[in-house]
Amino acid sequence: MRRSARLFRHPVLLAAAGAFALLGTSLGMIPNASAAATATISVKADTKLATIPATGVGTNVAVYDGNMNGSAIPGLLSAAGIKTVRYPGGSYGDIYHWQTNTTEGGYVAPDTDFDTYMGTVKAAGAQPIIIANYGSGTPQEAADWVRYANVTKGYGAKYWEIGNEVYGNGEYGSNWETDKHSSHSATTYATNLLQYASAMKAVDPTVKIGAVLTTPGSWPDGITGPGDTQDWNHTVLSIAGSKIDFVIVHHYPNATSAPDLLGRPHAEIPGMASTLHSLIKQYAGSNAANVGIAVTEANGNYDSDTSPSGLFAPDEYLTWMENGAFTLDWWDMHNGTDCSRITTVEGATDYNDGGILSSGASCEPPLNTPFAPYYGTQMITKLGSPGDALVQADSSASLVTAHAVKRSNGDVDVMLINKDPGNAATVSLSYSGFTPSSSAPTVYTYGKNATSITSAATGTAASQTVPAYAIVVVQMHPATGGTTAGGTTTGGSTTGATTGGTTTGGSAQGSTGGTSTGCTATYTTTNSWSGGYQGEVKVTAGSTAVNGWTVTWTLAGGQTITQVWNGTLTTSGTTATVKNASYNGTLYPSATTTFGFLANGSPSTPTLTCTSTSTSTST
Repeated sequence: MRRSARLFRHPVLLAAAGAFALLGTSLGMIPNASAAATATISVKADTKLATIPATGVGTNVAVYDGNMNGSAIPGLLSAAGIKTVRYPGGSYGDIYHWQTNTTEGGYVAPDTDFDTYMGTVKAAGAQPIIIANYGSGTPQEAADWVRYANVTKGYGAKYWEIGNEVYGNGEYGSNWETDKHSSHSATTYATNLLQYASAMKAVDPTVKIGAVLTTPGSWPDGITGPGDTQDWNHTVLSIAGSKIDFVIVHHYPNATSAPDLLGRPHAEIPGMASTLHSLIKQYAGSNAANVGIAVTEANGNYDSDTSPSGLFAPDEYLTWMENGAFTLDWWDMHNGTDCSRITTVEGATDYNDGGILSSGASCEPPLNTPFAPYYGTQMITKLGSPGDALVQADSSASLVTAHAVKRSNGDVDVMLINKDPGNAATVSLSYSGFTPSSSAPTVYTYGKNATSITSAATGTAASQTVPAYAIVVVQMHPATGGTTAGGTTTGGSTTGATTGGTTTGGSAQGSTGGTSTGCTATYTTTNSWSGGYQGEVKVTAGSTAVNGWTVTWTLAGGQTITQVWNGTLTTSGTTATVKNASYNGTLYPSATTTFGFLANGSPSTPTLTCTSTSTSTST
C-alpha cells in the first residue's frame, strides 16, 4: 500500500515531501447533515481521563522554512498555547547535520540553525522536540548534540527522537526516508537505537529517548519485513522497549471528504492508543508506566486551511491527550502551497496549505496570517491549561463532539464542536460531580470562516446554541464558588506566590461598596533566559462588564519590552501601558483575557494598575 504525498509543496522543496498513512481499518463516518443538529451532553466531572500535559499542544518547524524564526513567531505560538516545537523538520531529520547546519541533498534556509531555533522556542515559552539524525548520522553526532544543547548551552532539551519515519526506508517497498545503514530492517533500527540511547544518556541521563513506530492500523503495520520475524512495532519494542522513554507515531487520516475527516479522531484514535498502550505494557516491563506516547506529526489533509481543519484540530489534539499522548505536534507551522490547487470551501478560500500560518505565497494572505487550524488550536487555551484534568464528556449526536476540563480551581469548562456546516446545534448539558453557578457562563466562540475568537456571557450551563461549523467553549464556576490559583485573596487584595520558578502576583483589585468592579490584572513570568524573559498578564472583569481595558506598570531597571501580542503597547519613560486589542476589549462580568510580551532584562513582579472605560482600580 503506497502513501500519498505530504502537504508541503514549497516550489524548491517538493522532493522533501513525506507521506500520509493510508489506513487499513474501517472507519465510522459523520453523516451529511440535512437537519438542525441537537445533542445531549453528559459531563462527568468526577471521571478523569487524563491531565493536560505541559507538552500537549505542539507544532513542527523545518530548516527549509526561512520564516520559522521571524519576530512575530514567539507571540503567535504563545497566543495559540503551543508548548512544543519539533525540529529540524520531518524527513529532514534524517539528513540534517546540526554542527554544520547542512543537509544531504536538501535546502537549508538562512537563520534556521539550532541556536536560532532555540531562541524562538524559549521566547515562545515552549519546549523543543528534536529529531536526532538516524538516516545519515551516528550515535556520536547525536551525543555531541545533546552535550552542546544541555551541557554547553544549558537549553534543557528533554525530548529526542531517533530518526523520523524510519520504516519508510525501503524495507517495505516505499522509500521516502534516508537510511544509509546496510540493513533497513526493524531489528537493525532497534539495535542501533540502543546505541543512540546509550551514547546520549551518557552525556545527559535526564534526556528522554523516543523510538519510531508505525501507526497502528496504518501501512506498514502488521507486515513482517526481510530479516525480521515480526512486524516493525513488535520487533522494535521486543529489543528496545525496556530502554526507551516514549514511542512515536504520526497520524494523517487520509480523509476523502469533510464529514469523513471530522469523524476520524473518535473513530481512529482510541483504538490506535489502546494498541500502543498494550505494546508498551507487553515489552517495556517494569518501565511501562514511564513510557509515553508522542504523536509528533498530525494533520487533517483535507480542506487544509478552512473550517473543516479548524474543527478537526482541537478534536485531534484533545482526543489524543484523553487517550494518553503527552504531545501532538501539528504538521506544520508554515507549509507552503501549490497556487494552482486553490478551492472554495463553505464560502472561504482554501489555499491547500497545511500550515497553521500562511507562508506568504503570492496567492495567499500575508505571511503569518493564521489559518483555521490555528484558531481551532487556540480554542484549547480557553478550555484548560497544563495540569488541569480532562474529564469525560459524552454526546448523543455524531454531529456534536464534546470535551470537558475540570480546572485546578474547581471550574468546569466544556468545548462543543458543531460539525454541521449549515445548521446551528441546540445542546443540552448535564453534569455529575459538579454543580454549576446559576450565573450566565462565559462562552468563547470560533465561528465558521472567522478570523478571531469572540467571547460573551450567553446561554446557561444547561443549554447552549452552537453556530454551524463552530467551536464554543463554555466556562463555568461552581455554585459554591471557586478558589484563586497562584495566591490567596483576602479583602480584595491578592498575594502572589512563587512555585517552581514561576512568579505570579501583582494583581490589582478595586472595590466599590464591597462589590468588585472594573478589572483585575495579574502578572506571570512564563519563561526566562539570559538577558530576557516572557511575561503574561491576565485581565479579569469585575462584577460589571468591561468595554475596554488598559493595564499599566513601571518597568524595573534595565527592562525594555520588545514585543506584545493580544494588546497594543505604548511606553513613556519607565511606564509601560498596554490597551486591549480590537477583539478582546469587551469582557462580561468575571470574564478573562490575556496578553503577553517579550522583554529584555531580568524578570520581576510588577505592581499593575487595570482601568476600564468606566472604572479605575489599583493596588
